[in-house]
Amino acid sequence: MRKVLIANRGEIAVRVARACDDAGILSVAVYADIDADAMHVGAADEAFSLGGNSPADTYLNIGKLLAVAEKSGADAVHPGYGFLSENAEFAQAVLDAGLEWIGPSPESIRQLGNKITAREIAVRAGAPLVAGSDGPVSSAAEARSFAEEHGLPLAIKAAFGGGGRGLKVVRELAEVEEAFDSAVREAVAAFGRGECFVEQYLDRPRHVEAQIIADKLGNVVVVGTRDCSLQRRHQKLVEEAPAPFLSDDQRQQIYEGSKAIIREAGYYGAGTVEFLVSADGAVAFLEVNTRLQVEHPITEETAGIDLVQEQFRIAAGLPLSITEDPVARGHSFEFRINAEDVGRGFLPSPGTVASFEAPTGPGIRLDTGVRSGSFVAPQFDSLLAKLIVTGADRQQALRRARRALAEINITGLATVLPFHRAVLESEDFTSVAGLRIHTRWIETDFADQIPVDPGYTVVAPEGERRTITIDVDGKRLAVGLPADLLDGWARSGQGLPAASDVTGLPGSGTGDSPAESALVSSMAGTVVKWLVEPGADVAAGDPLVVLEAMKMETQVSAHRSGTLSEVLSAPGGVVTAGAVLAHIS
Repeated sequence: MRKVLIANRGEIAVRVARACDDAGILSVAVYADIDADAMHVGAADEAFSLGGNSPADTYLNIGKLLAVAEKSGADAVHPGYGFLSENAEFAQAVLDAGLEWIGPSPESIRQLGNKITAREIAVRAGAPLVAGSDGPVSSAAEARSFAEEHGLPLAIKAAFGGGGRGLKVVRELAEVEEAFDSAVREAVAAFGRGECFVEQYLDRPRHVEAQIIADKLGNVVVVGTRDCSLQRRHQKLVEEAPAPFLSDDQRQQIYEGSKAIIREAGYYGAGTVEFLVSADGAVAFLEVNTRLQVEHPITEETAGIDLVQEQFRIAAGLPLSITEDPVARGHSFEFRINAEDVGRGFLPSPGTVASFEAPTGPGIRLDTGVRSGSFVAPQFDSLLAKLIVTGADRQQALRRARRALAEINITGLATVLPFHRAVLESEDFTSVAGLRIHTRWIETDFADQIPVDPGYTVVAPEGERRTITIDVDGKRLAVGLPADLLDGWARSGQGLPAASDVTGLPGSGTGDSPAESALVSSMAGTVVKWLVEPGADVAAGDPLVVLEAMKMETQVSAHRSGTLSEVLSAPGGVVTAGAVLAHIS
């Protein structure tokens, strides 16, 4: 393995590029037009444009990625996490191209990445489970029938989903149809597959997972456990390792169940076996993630193992660097720093990072994909960075975390830092007597009313780039430049006003405040669908329209009662925060 193509972006691409450098391996980055100046581009030895700005045109485009691999001379591909990391077709295409795939076999990805067949493997392995459908459900009606038979709450899950996308929890029968449709839409948008299954949903459980590594020689090691219960919209915000306050029996079930599932599947590579631990202490298998996890650094810190280096070893056919399950040393927290406005219900907050000041001191690690001046695009994930804090024990790690979160400062867009600071003051999370956190704690128990961030309501430009041809010493070169720069030159040449002088554009947020009748978008994003037809009577609080940003759907509700009229934004249209979507007269 001499040169690795990193088929990803953001902080994980930076992480893999640095691991390549540590191992003496060259790295190749790829980038969407909007990411041309991104941190991961400079972190790699080489970088190639994918041309375009949407996920489908760039980081999800298998043909373009393989073309870059050929052009750059890469002999291996690391997929990171998200995007194509759990796509068996991509893994197979990499192998068919004669390249090394730094991940599990395509067959393992198919079996374990599909939550339905993963469940079947877990049954054969003897892992504990809750009731679920035998296979995909073809319609919302089938999901409703399951709920009527087994009761609520019900989880609708994308068979090929992950990271909370394509997962909907239903607590009322009347919500089944829209939840099913939304799960399918999210799954198709994020993973290209819309099949869903259903299972009973354990209320108020902890989310506990086991980090495994397995080589091609049959060795399987559980590197450690993590608790990932602090979530919003089923996406993790805070993780810690090892998972605290587990009984010996619970820990044994997780270790033995994880190894049994991995061996039953013939799996090799790094992966995570996830479980729910119910309020009464029962352990239930959830899913397997056939890739590196976002939260892998806290396991690295407490186990003393570089998991990306282990991935390199496994891909090369070498044995694991360890043969026994390591004993955790100390305690570690990871705080995901997302571009989201906590005061607006964790709404995505794309824009430009004005300044980024990092904390320092003992036990501090910061994995980031942005810096001062970076643009955070609305079409990609909201994760900016990960703050990892380690101490000799949980209480020391908590003290260090408070200090680090007080020092870190990010301006220019809204982030979840206020939430992290607040949660470290909650007895539910910090008590020495036990953990009173569960996967819906934020929605049901978090009483701290963090105010809306008033400064960040309008997203920065989308960063479109265009290619022009120039001659340098007689050699023809294609150069990509920001579209707004080229437009500015064009305006100057034609005597048109500068772009900054143009006012009154739809959704620009300029001019007077919207009238009382205006239904205003709370976020920047794409209109997915209207839930109510124009002319219909609506009541204050009724969900009216679904918006998508940073791979997550959000509903905008009626701000007043009346009649929906003058729908201004059709499905597929892009809107800014503060744009008028319609009027309620």
